Amino acid sequence: MKIKTSITLSEDLLETVDRLALDYKNRSEFIEFALRKMIAQMNREQQDERDVAIINQHLEELNAEAEDVLEYQVIP
Repeated sequence: MKIKTSITLSEDLLETVDRLALDYKNRSEFIEFALRKMIAQMNREQQDERDVAIINQHLEELNAEAEDVLEYQVIP
C-alpha cells in the first residue's frame, strides 16, 4: 500500500534526484528505491556493530582458542 506524503528537499538534491530518476518510472519510485537501499545498508552496519561488540566481549576466549589451535598445526 502506498501512502502519499510530502517532504522538503534542498534544490540541488532535488535536481540530482530528478537526473537519477530518469531510469525509473518517476521520482517517487527512485526515492523509494534509494531509501530502501539506504535502510538496508544502515541495518547491515548496525548488525556489523553488534557482531563486533560480541566478538570484543569474547576476545580473550577467542584468542586463547586460536592460540591453542595454532599449537596443533604441523609445520613441515
